[in-house]
Amino acid sequence: MSHTTVFPAMLQPTTANLRPRSDEQQEKMRQIAQDFEATYLAQMLKPMFENLSTEAPFGGGAGEEMWRGFLVEAMAKETARAGGVGLVDTVMAHMLKAQEGLV
Repeated sequence: MSHTTVFPAMLQPTTANLRPRSDEQQEKMRQIAQDFEATYLAQMLKPMFENLSTEAPFGGGAGEEMWRGFLVEAMAKETARAGGVGLVDTVMAHMLKAQEGLV
């Protein structure tokens, strides 16, 4: 047996040091996953508003261009908060796997 031999048991993650996560930790992870989903949604919504025609008297100008990004971000955050498109659970599952060394 050489010093470079790897046994399959060595490749399995150890569960000895894993502790159940508190409700506070779970909620923090859910919030991070929800923020990620909101960022993703904002990037997907952004092109929808880039060529949007705005006309007087209620639209146009430098002010609208400046505030449009904030509107897109607010829409994305609200969409994610209201249930989003289903990324939160998937992102949380991958976060948990990464913490446990399974990814």
